[in-house]
Amino acid sequence: MKITGNKILITGGASGIGLGLTEMFLSEKNSVIVCGRRKEILEQLQQKHPSVVTRECDLSKEEERVRLFEWIKECHSDVNVLINNAGIQNWVTVEQEDFFSKAKNEIAINIEAPIHLTSLFIKLNQLSTIMNVTSGLSFCPLTKVAVYSATKAFFHSFTMSMKKELEAKNIEVIELIPPAINTDLGGKGLHDYAPPVSELIASIYNQLKEGKTTLTFGMSDAMSKAGPEQIQIAFDRMNNQ
Repeated sequence: MKITGNKILITGGASGIGLGLTEMFLSEKNSVIVCGRRKEILEQLQQKHPSVVTRECDLSKEEERVRLFEWIKECHSDVNVLINNAGIQNWVTVEQEDFFSKAKNEIAINIEAPIHLTSLFIKLNQLSTIMNVTSGLSFCPLTKVAVYSATKAFFHSFTMSMKKELEAKNIEVIELIPPAINTDLGGKGLHDYAPPVSELIASIYNQLKEGKTTLTFGMSDAMSKAGPEQIQIAFDRMNNQ
């Protein structure tokens, strides 16, 4: 992927890792469009970075995904990079009364949205790159976020397939596999122990410049290369705390 001169749509690009990616690409003279559910967060982003184009959109809803694509096709048809970053994480157990409703929402945003957007955006003539943000939990689940872990395992598998399938269309597919990072994913304070977004972004930037299509950092690098025995050891350690 070229680092500069792109027009990029980043889903969930107003906070957390998405914001880090937004600011990284802005610093490299790219045009950036950000969509998200929270109007106030989008407004804060635009106040800080007036050049960013924002679009309020609930990606859990099929009709809103279609409207987003139709708007891009009509007003920003030169978008050449799609970054499927938006995701939610629920700390919930299967015994809870609201487990299934929360699980459905996670599946809609973490799985249905990115695969739907992929199927839509490959129709853009200029599209050259898709970046999918998965997780180190794709390889070794955390039982406290069982559905989230499973959605990211699905998304990792889907991304591997897309890397091969979209070669024929000359669309490069990049997988960004972050470990736990100090964001508000799942709730404020849950990831305060983790590395800051800035460290992840600095590493991702260097890997992109090297031409890598699988981007890892810290523990996610170890998990992506681990064998079954190592994963079992990691699983036992993570889930016995």
